[in-house]
Amino acid sequence: MPELPEVETVRRGLQPVMEGARIVRVEQRRADLRFAFPADFSARLENRTIASMGRRAKYLIVELDDGMALVCHLGMSGSFRIEPDGEQSLDPGVFHHPRTKDDRHDHVVFHVAGPAGSARVIYNDPRRFGYMDLIERAALSEHPWFKSLGVEPTGNSLDPVDIAARFKGKAAPLKAALLDQRIIAGLGNIYVCEALWRAGLSPVKPAGRLVTKAGAPRISLERLTDNIRAVIAEAIAAGGSSLRDHIQADGTLGYFQHGFSVYDREGEACPRPGCGDTVRRITQAGRSTFMCPRCQKH
Repeated sequence: MPELPEVETVRRGLQPVMEGARIVRVEQRRADLRFAFPADFSARLENRTIASMGRRAKYLIVELDDGMALVCHLGMSGSFRIEPDGEQSLDPGVFHHPRTKDDRHDHVVFHVAGPAGSARVIYNDPRRFGYMDLIERAALSEHPWFKSLGVEPTGNSLDPVDIAARFKGKAAPLKAALLDQRIIAGLGNIYVCEALWRAGLSPVKPAGRLVTKAGAPRISLERLTDNIRAVIAEAIAAGGSSLRDHIQADGTLGYFQHGFSVYDREGEACPRPGCGDTVRRITQAGRSTFMCPRCQKH
């Protein structure tokens, strides 16, 4: 599933073409994706102007001029691509790259006209695990998809004091706690593995041990939050990661996978200077965790 950096690169790729544009027409080519589309989906979008392109965790949020928001989740294989109308050329931004298309899986086409020109913004989803909905912008924070989400792992939003309060007393393994979207929103398997390796922390260590008895963050938690921010920022700058189903599947061509330290590198040498051990794969809650047993003892 695309993680936060992949979704953020999609947002940045679509923004130059969609923000400020009018939705001229919407082609809805099926009644549902993972869930049914809302009633009168196309009609409610047509002739609306896109006020801004946002993101919360792994959700794209297209804010409209009538107080509504088009919320999109990419699921396992969802993607957007941009095709200009006619002979004109478009500059959709450095975060958008052409992708191989299979139009059998084009389920929604947004015809837009705006400052960047006229274009078709096409949602393609072979597995149809993605979904879209229309929600009042003022009610987004209380919607079931959003009201339980934790802090964003970007910038200064990720604060070790806040995370300490969420980790205090938790016996759950550190990796499981980091994947809990109620604690930190948008983190997934790839970037949790990478951040834990950088911080030198074991994925099986109880999360509560990174907090003092008084509830303050230990140095190890401060180091972890710094590394989470760094990994996410670097992944966004690299356009995300393109792996297996996600090779250009999110509408971007990601390169962060070329800098993986441990993820999907089972049996290879740990890249930390002087370590000398190899990357191992363990299973936690049915998912693969990649780690260095020597660097991540603590």
